[in-house]
Amino acid sequence: MPEAQNNTSSAIPSKSSIDYKRLGTMLLGVALFAMVYYSPDWSPALDPKGKAFALTHQGKASIALFLLAATWWVFEVVPIGITSIMIGVMQALFVIRPAREAFTDFMAPSVWFIIGSLVIGMVFTKTGLTRRMAYKMLSLVGERTSVIYLGCFAMTAFLTLIMAHTAVAATIFPLLMAIYSLYDETGSGKPTKFGKGLFIGMAFVAGAGSIITLLGAARGAVALGFYRDIVGKEITFFELSYYMAPVGFGMVLLLWGMFMVLYKPEKKRIPGLRERANSLYEKLGPITRTEIITLVIVFTAIITLSLRSFVPALSSVDKSGIILLATVLFFVFNILTIKDFEELPWNIVLLFGGAMSIGFCLWKTGAADWLAINWLGLFKESHWLVFVTGFAFFVMIMTNLIMNVAAIAISMPVALVIAPYLGVSPEVVLFASLVTAGMPFLFLVGAAPNAIAYESKQFTSGEFFMAGIPASIILMILVTLFVWLIWPLMGMPILSK
Repeated sequence: MPEAQNNTSSAIPSKSSIDYKRLGTMLLGVALFAMVYYSPDWSPALDPKGKAFALTHQGKASIALFLLAATWWVFEVVPIGITSIMIGVMQALFVIRPAREAFTDFMAPSVWFIIGSLVIGMVFTKTGLTRRMAYKMLSLVGERTSVIYLGCFAMTAFLTLIMAHTAVAATIFPLLMAIYSLYDETGSGKPTKFGKGLFIGMAFVAGAGSIITLLGAARGAVALGFYRDIVGKEITFFELSYYMAPVGFGMVLLLWGMFMVLYKPEKKRIPGLRERANSLYEKLGPITRTEIITLVIVFTAIITLSLRSFVPALSSVDKSGIILLATVLFFVFNILTIKDFEELPWNIVLLFGGAMSIGFCLWKTGAADWLAINWLGLFKESHWLVFVTGFAFFVMIMTNLIMNVAAIAISMPVALVIAPYLGVSPEVVLFASLVTAGMPFLFLVGAAPNAIAYESKQFTSGEFFMAGIPASIILMILVTLFVWLIWPLMGMPILSK
């Protein structure tokens, strides 16, 4: 009997067990918020014309809130979606913004676009299209895990040439899950180096590919229109791709090399993979009616989204409406059921809702303007190369915190005012910022593909952040090389006459 009592008592968890690391990290975030929120007023920022931009109490509070949210996001002290909810709660409780504005951002059109993209990924999985694509790709690339990495990255990058990188990530994600299931023979689903590299790499490469054409993301078209209004010069679709293609594809190859070093697969080869892939593909049989309907709906949506850049009549049609129509049609044709819809990764949806809310908070309270003017003011008397790369670095950091379009819209007017004094051409300011705006490698909230990749459960947000540091360094080195040497050789004007 005493022995039985001992066994019973040992099975009961200790009531005094406290995760001090988690508690300490939570308190660190709270402490950062309190330090900034209750600090004395900060000095105004002065733009190149001498105009003062005061940081309001709400602006300072929004910076404090971001520090709190970033700490909790990186260390995952609570689920990332719950941290996002806290962003809205804190804005309401501390009267940083009206509650209606703070919580309305959670259902912004961009968030709905992400929901539609996730539904497309779900329907590809349910119909078997992802398995069909995965097995066909593996039969082509073979058994070497290094080539599988490259094949997956290349496929992701090429798809972003014709469709939004969010939709690409949602479509590719289930395909990568199918590929990983063949690597993880035990079916444990436990994180591996190959899994981390495969999914983090997909997110990074989706960003790298999305800068090449105007179809990869909305930021390109918005930035070109913004540039035209300020500078009075038009940048064409093909001119953008001419300068961006070598940067985007070069970054894809560099990222592949980086992941082969950081997350070198445990296995060099997967013996018999090609034969298994061919066998599994044959078992799928001929393409079904449901798969054909799915493809028609998805490709119609993709073509319509692509035509928005060329057909004036479609330019005013919101992209979220187009992709959500596809979602409705999946239910109309009984391809999905309400049970499928309930299984969407709502944690990821909430993550992006919180990202939109904190982004608008920094923007509308003037905190982002204040940060941009202070940062760019540091380079107003520097060498032109330092100015351009410093500006690109600022956009890279800001695009991890707020919407990339907002990051450009906030910082570019200031940069274009400073540029003439340093003899810098506006073109290089535009292109350098568009490169870094497309590749937020540090935070999951920086881009939808980052959050979609997180759903694989192969990595933590902290591991994503650590992988993003060398990737961001590589990005800045590449941008510097293009600004200093390669773009001038390609004919881009760098210095104004």
